[in-house]
Amino acid sequence: MRKVQMPPNLRSKDFYEILGCRKNCSDAELKKAYRKLAVKWHPDKNPNNEEATNNFQKISEAYAALSDPKKRKLYDQYGIEGANAADQMDENGMNHHGGFGGGPPGHGGVQHMSPDDAQAFFSSFFGGSDPFGGMMHNGMGAGNPHMTFRSQDPGPSFSNFSSGTRHGGMGGGIDPFHAMMNGMPGMNGSGSVGNNGHAQAPVKRYNAIPSGTVVSLKGLVSAPERNGDRGVINQFIESSGRYIIMIEDSEDTMSVKPSNLLQHIRVQIHEIQSQPELNGKTGTIIAWNEAKERYNIYVVALKKIVSLKTGNLILDVGTVAQVTLPSRRELNGKWGTIKKWIKESNKYDVQLSAQHIIRVKTEVMRV
Repeated sequence: MRKVQMPPNLRSKDFYEILGCRKNCSDAELKKAYRKLAVKWHPDKNPNNEEATNNFQKISEAYAALSDPKKRKLYDQYGIEGANAADQMDENGMNHHGGFGGGPPGHGGVQHMSPDDAQAFFSSFFGGSDPFGGMMHNGMGAGNPHMTFRSQDPGPSFSNFSSGTRHGGMGGGIDPFHAMMNGMPGMNGSGSVGNNGHAQAPVKRYNAIPSGTVVSLKGLVSAPERNGDRGVINQFIESSGRYIIMIEDSEDTMSVKPSNLLQHIRVQIHEIQSQPELNGKTGTIIAWNEAKERYNIYVVALKKIVSLKTGNLILDVGTVAQVTLPSRRELNGKWGTIKKWIKESNKYDVQLSAQHIIRVKTEVMRV
């Protein structure tokens, strides 16, 4: 029997409710909940969002207490004051004020994590791995929570939910790391089903984000609680111009517009004059800052996040991106596949269709 998942309640003061876990949950369930929520609400993934910063701290505080066996036991008995008093107790249960673990702990106030402490805790949790570039799905990747999809690979993926349409259970039991769309019964390379229920010959697309691309939801009005959630693209529905996405750690799928998703793809950094040590490094796109027109990039090798213009990022060949060129109305808003990067001019050759290839500056292509 499948467990009923509790939605996280970030307005609650209860650590279990904050993480969306039941009091009798396992350590693995706590870890999974923290990883998902911490990535969703990380301040650098939510530029200029004070709510995200506060949520990130609350999530970190909750998991820091519940992931420590001694603190969790005392929290279960006495609440937040029990968790706070845990650090004051010795191995025999006696606290530094002469009390005993068998009675109510001391009366210390709630200890809030500072933003720096929450960030340090986050970095320690993920170690040297990329927390933004990959996903665990339905328990997959427990030993490596940063398994990544490549934007060129076929495989399940995710899209936007502005319509609020849910397709409950679609994709249930499918392993998105191995069950690629081309190998799934009844589906072709574009994710459609043949009339006879069998796979059809793949249809080559240049204007659709590939299945298997890791994305997150943004700008949803009808389901704002979903903003920041991650998933993988399952298929593109050409007739509606929407994607079907498989939501991370869930059996839910959603139908969403391309404007409501951000691709978490790898990029290479170049031509940074002020920070030459960044040039040649690779990173993962984690957020788009509309006000500054910059991407926040997590640089794995340096374990840091930097804010960069599109012109300083090189997208991999095979990446599907959108042309943002208001001066060319016939091209503006079109989606196409990066076929080549020309270093000398810092431009891309972008294939919009089987017959149409354009050459544009790197700064006009967005993911």
